[in-house]
Amino acid sequence: MAENAVNPPSRSSSSSTLPPSVDPRSGFDDVTKTFRSLRPAVTLPSPTVPLSAASYAFSLLPSPLPSHPAILDATTGAAVFFPDLLSQSRSLAACLRAHIGLPKGHVAFILSPNRLEIPALYLALFSLGAVAAPANPASTPSEIAGLVRLSNPTVAFALSSTAAALPRHLPTFLLDSPEFCSLTSNATSAAAPVAEVRQSDVAAILFSSGTTGLVKAAALTHRSFIAMVAWFYAMWREGRLGGGGDVKEVTLLAAPMFHTMGFVFALKGVALGATTVLMGSARAGIAEMLRAAEQHRVTGMTAAPPVVVAMGRPEVTGGLDLSALKRVVCGGAPLHPSAAERFRARFPRVELSQGYGSTEAGGVSILIGLDECCHVRSVGRLHPNVEAKIVDTVTGEALSIGQEGELWIRGPALMKGYVGDDEANASTFDSDGWLKTGDLCYFDHDGFLYIVERLKELIKYKAYQVPPAELELLLQSLPEIVEAAVVP
Repeated sequence: MAENAVNPPSRSSSSSTLPPSVDPRSGFDDVTKTFRSLRPAVTLPSPTVPLSAASYAFSLLPSPLPSHPAILDATTGAAVFFPDLLSQSRSLAACLRAHIGLPKGHVAFILSPNRLEIPALYLALFSLGAVAAPANPASTPSEIAGLVRLSNPTVAFALSSTAAALPRHLPTFLLDSPEFCSLTSNATSAAAPVAEVRQSDVAAILFSSGTTGLVKAAALTHRSFIAMVAWFYAMWREGRLGGGGDVKEVTLLAAPMFHTMGFVFALKGVALGATTVLMGSARAGIAEMLRAAEQHRVTGMTAAPPVVVAMGRPEVTGGLDLSALKRVVCGGAPLHPSAAERFRARFPRVELSQGYGSTEAGGVSILIGLDECCHVRSVGRLHPNVEAKIVDTVTGEALSIGQEGELWIRGPALMKGYVGDDEANASTFDSDGWLKTGDLCYFDHDGFLYIVERLKELIKYKAYQVPPAELELLLQSLPEIVEAAVVP
């Protein structure tokens, strides 16, 4: 796996990159009617340079390699250190090419919960130019058969406990078998054959419901992952994520690596030389997660809203030492402001970084720093290199500050498109490359983004459009109600 010589990402001054027509407070461009990121732009490698996401992540690692674990299993305590992660991914890449004949562009279907073997497998596939297609192992056999038809894989990787759900015609390797272990430790295959991987090549197929509720196969390029990792790295170098290299970052990854957040955070951990602590079981409870956070002195963690709600309760976290914790990244569903405030009262020095993104768009916005995290109803400011529009759903007119409309996004992390679905691609992208998110949103005067509702979920009542999320937040504000769901 040959690493390309790539300059580390840097950030330019925001004032020097915003045109005069852009309001420096909100990021709104009165000429183009778009919102620009207020964060300094991150310099990316030239798109014409052949470069895989794996090579890019490895190129950012220091020399000598970090001595702490790269990946650690919270349940078993087993760990993979950085030299082993590199050698395992290289050995696996060589074996997949030499002994299995996995060509560039072919798809590998992956059916597994978070495991130590998964990051090395992703990196190996990336380096070969093969395509990783991870799926939820809790899916039913009929659902998996549909995902296989969508992604058209050549080979599959699964566990002994999940392989039976795969179609019988698909050659399958078991991650928990001695045979797979031998693929990652084959010293005679340490140097993988060189395959020129372009940044525009597809790196992963991630499954998404898109904007219609039907499962789609979103194709993300190496450029998509490079853009997301570059932003994390630039922020880390500035000390915004882990102390600028002086403080060891330990991230508890509760998000599954078959989801976009888990996928990106695992790759980010490699690039930053950080330790990623995996919650291996999908059934891991909140108490188990928090005990792991205490035991491994995590500095950051991903968390769904129910975890944040629980952390705000003294009876849940009262006996735990979470003094190392600096940041909790929350996404995936709305978090009630009262829950955010309870969390902030209990952990005043911990950033509760709510964010917004999707499989199709990658990371779009996030709250960074304690000052921004005070905006508990917002999902943050736009990521660097990201543009946005708020579009009237009836007239198609681009709207201004404080006006609600559909959020459109453009940036380097966008997916290439849905695999084999021209109709969905035509309805998702416009002719200028804007991705229509299907979310009703608005920006305030300080450039903070607010999500109102999914457009497809709006309840139409007479002349009113009623967002179910608004009713849910109202119900959840009542002390007698633990959780609420409102549907049209």
